[in-house]
Amino acid sequence: MRKVKFTQTNFHEKLSTIIEEFPRLDDIHPFYGDLLHVLYNKDHYKLALGQINTARNLISKVAKDYVKLLKYGDSLYRCKALKVAALGRMCTVTKRIGPSLAYLDQIRQHMARLPSIDPNTRTILICGYPNVGKSSFINKITRADVDVQPYAFTTKSLFVGHTDYKYLRYQVIDTPGILDRPFEDRNIIEMCSITALAHLRAAVLFFLDISGSCGYTIAQQSALFHSIKSLFMNKPLIIVCNKTDLQSLEGISEDDKKLVEEMKSEAMKTLIGQGGEPRDGAEVLLTMSTLTEQGVIAVKNAACERLLDQRVEIKMKSKKINDCLNRFHVAVPKPRDQKERPPCIPQAVLEAKVKEAEKEKKRLEKDLEEENGGAGVYSASLKKHYLLANDEWKEDNMPEILDGHNVYDFVDPDILQRLEELEKEEGLLQEQEDDEVEMDVEDLTPQQQKELAEIRKKKSLLIREHRIKKSTAESRPVVPRKFDKDKRFTSERMGRLLSSLGLDPSKAIERVRSKSRGRKRDRSTDHDMDVDNDGSNKKMRARSLSTSGSRSRSRPPTNELVPGEGFKDSAQKIKAFKLGKKSVEKRNKDARKGVDDDDHDLRRGWPVMIEVWMNVGGIQKMRAYDFESYFLFGRLHVCFILVSFYTFLNL
Repeated sequence: MRKVKFTQTNFHEKLSTIIEEFPRLDDIHPFYGDLLHVLYNKDHYKLALGQINTARNLISKVAKDYVKLLKYGDSLYRCKALKVAALGRMCTVTKRIGPSLAYLDQIRQHMARLPSIDPNTRTILICGYPNVGKSSFINKITRADVDVQPYAFTTKSLFVGHTDYKYLRYQVIDTPGILDRPFEDRNIIEMCSITALAHLRAAVLFFLDISGSCGYTIAQQSALFHSIKSLFMNKPLIIVCNKTDLQSLEGISEDDKKLVEEMKSEAMKTLIGQGGEPRDGAEVLLTMSTLTEQGVIAVKNAACERLLDQRVEIKMKSKKINDCLNRFHVAVPKPRDQKERPPCIPQAVLEAKVKEAEKEKKRLEKDLEEENGGAGVYSASLKKHYLLANDEWKEDNMPEILDGHNVYDFVDPDILQRLEELEKEEGLLQEQEDDEVEMDVEDLTPQQQKELAEIRKKKSLLIREHRIKKSTAESRPVVPRKFDKDKRFTSERMGRLLSSLGLDPSKAIERVRSKSRGRKRDRSTDHDMDVDNDGSNKKMRARSLSTSGSRSRSRPPTNELVPGEGFKDSAQKIKAFKLGKKSVEKRNKDARKGVDDDDHDLRRGWPVMIEVWMNVGGIQKMRAYDFESYFLFGRLHVCFILVSFYTFLNL
């Protein structure tokens, strides 16, 4: 049920967006409405949007019906079947409107390429037969880039440019060419021009090619003018005679002149209808040449002026102007008598102005620039303001790079003084070195040379011993016994266990005690505290020799059986020693392990440490257990337990 509702919501949102985003013909400007009808056929456009609206309603109805059925589904299989049926019907409805969606997508893409035309702003509209110079004119007065070719119907749609006149922005529209034929026979390109002429409040420029190079005579162009003159009502109209560089207006035939005069008289009617004063017709008939640009700016200014006058006149006739005029009051002073009253300037002010004019003006860089060729020719000198001992040095060229080095790095005003200080310091250091006498071995006495040799020999021995210890470190690690807190694995217990088995444990216990470390206080004697400083070295050396002798006591070979060790025979002793050595091998390796070795063991998958979270009194605490330490805690006494176990088996 949730999936059906979700699918219906998605379809509803997408289709609603399509319907709302496309413009409604009744809500937009009539110009855009008729343009859409010309380009896309208004009936097809409305029909496509109507089909999408119907599909949206059908999808909502299908979802509503199937949600009601899903509420009363008696099994999971039936609910899934209803869901599949609902989604399938929604997809079928959407598939049926595929052609309408494709049609609207083409309209969307074409509308995105249409120019942005404001129907309410100041607009100049250019119309006429094809190939009479309309696109060339808009390219001259605006920054539009309309394609210009020497054949008809180069312009197939409306093009927009913008120009300025009296600090106001004007919109210039170039329309496609129009042919003189019935309204029903005109194509879409021509209907775009007719639509713009019918709905836009603009100044109309009707272009007339008096040279005939466009392929149409003046009579044909005049017939077109009279056929569409109804579209020029209430609009400023100017007839522009183009291509005067090929044919002047005075050089045309009498029949053509009469046709031009008729068009001029029609244009005068529009001027009089707008409240203008009838004149000689210079404002409605203009000549120009887009090739030589003669008269182009005059045509643009005349069209902008006519349009501006018409818009002001319309505003003056509106009802809103009365509210504005009530707020303004123009005060005009009236003369009270015939006496002239010229402006009075005090004499002191006049004298100050004369002195200021006579005062020599400071020459600026701008004045020098104008005197020496202007901008782009004159280059201001930055060296003339340098403060140097001699002004002739200002224009000298200073080298920047010399022998691969930057010159400015070696410029120092105090370089001579610093050089003298360095030389003095170097002389003092040289004298001190000469005074120092270097001690050589040859200058020593025989006794001193002997002592020096002993010191060097002792040093070499220490280095050698350190290297030996470092190389044999594997066989003598010491792992502290941290885990035996209850003192369960002691030598006394081992002795009782061996005695119960009928073995003599004295040698084993003595061996364990000899290997265990005693405290310094136990190993030291009381009479050592009363030794004087003179004989302290000898006594300490003797004590160290005695201690080392007790620790390095000779032991029998491994394969030799000694009574009291607890072994049955030498083979059992060898086997026990091998097992003991193997058991401590891993602990010895762990004793030498560093901080980074733990990470290496974890990467290899070795179980180094296991962390356990325990809930103690409502507070979680983490406790780490080292299972390797639990299983390998025996050290030396583990060996003896193994020995006793094998002895028991053999007995």
